[in-house]
Parts: sequence; C-alpha cells; structure tokens
Amino acid sequence: MASSFVVGEKFRIRVTELLGSPTSSLTQELKEELVAILEKPPPTTLPFSTARKLKKHLQDKGHPFYLHQLLEDSSLHLPEVVKPPRNPELVARLEKIKAKLANEEYNRMTRNVNTQEMNRYGTLADFGQQVRSVKAVVVTVFNFLVTLVAAFACSYMGSQYLFTETAARVISAVIAASVVGLAELYVLVRTMEGELGEP
Repeated sequence: MASSFVVGEKFRIRVTELLGSPTSSLTQELKEELVAILEKPPPTTLPFSTARKLKKHLQDKGHPFYLHQLLEDSSLHLPEVVKPPRNPELVARLEKIKAKLANEEYNRMTRNVNTQEMNRYGTLADFGQQVRSVKAVVVTVFNFLVTLVAAFACSYMGSQYLFTETAARVISAVIAASVVGLAELYVLVRTMEGELGEP
C-alpha cells in the first residue's frame, strides 16, 4: 500500500523557493523534514504525513499555489511486496494431503473394478452373454428378411391368376409384403417389450 510520493523536479524547485523565502513562516519541524527530503538523492520520497503538514501550512498561510500543483510531476511510491518464505513443514504437509486426496479419488473411481476376473475385454461370462445377445439379434433380423422375401414371392406368384400385367403383380406383391412386414414388426416389438419386463 502506498504511503509516500516520489517527488519530481517541480516539487524540488517550489519547496526550495518556499524554504528560501523569508516570509514562508514554516515551522521548524516542517523545515527540517523538507530539507531532509531535498538532500536525499533521487528518487526522493515524500511521506504522506509531511505532505499533510505542508498542505495545511499552504492553506493556512494563503500561498499562491496548492499541494497538487507541487506534486504535478510526482507519482505514488508503491513499495515492493516481499512474500514471506513458505514454511517447509507446511509444504510437506500440503504435499502429503494432496497425495492422500489423489489416492482416495483413484480408489473411488476404481472401487467396482475386479482385477481377478478381468481380462483385456471383460469377463468370460460377459463375453458369452454378448455372443448370445448378438446371435439372437442376427437370427431375428434374418427371420424378418426371410419372411418378407417369402411374402413377396408368394404374392407375386399367386397374383398371376388375378393380373396379367407385371406391374400390377409387383405392386400387389409389394403391398402384401408390406402388410406382412408391419405385422412382423408388431410381433417383434411386443416380444422385445416382454423381454425388457415392460407390459
């Protein structure tokens, strides 16, 4: 936090004039402080307490210039903040706490992993279950496609007794295969719902 000004050349000139003036009527204490400040080599600092005394003197005696005019080319003196060294015991304790927290986090993430039964791809029971699931899906899709093709073929062959044109036979076969496909989908969805435990 700032507690003083770094004064510029204008302050030095005006204060030197003020000290040299026989009518300045500065107090002895203020004169000594200002002389001590001017004798310091640059950068010279002016404490806030001395600045307050000088301002009060300038106001009381009615001088033709004010404190802010004296400090026009001055700046605030901000002392460098010195960080205290860290306590080595505290640093060691913090490192120990960080390691403990990291270990707890790792244990929390891996608490449901059983390394005895795991191989690279999971347990053998899981692998068998996945194979059965994929096999059931493949059989269902194959059955659906065979049903559609058979319905189309039967409708196409059977419609030759009703229609003579090929376009009409194809359209009737597509309609019949669509109806059979929708019925098959309905049965498939109901079966899957039953397997999932839904009514």
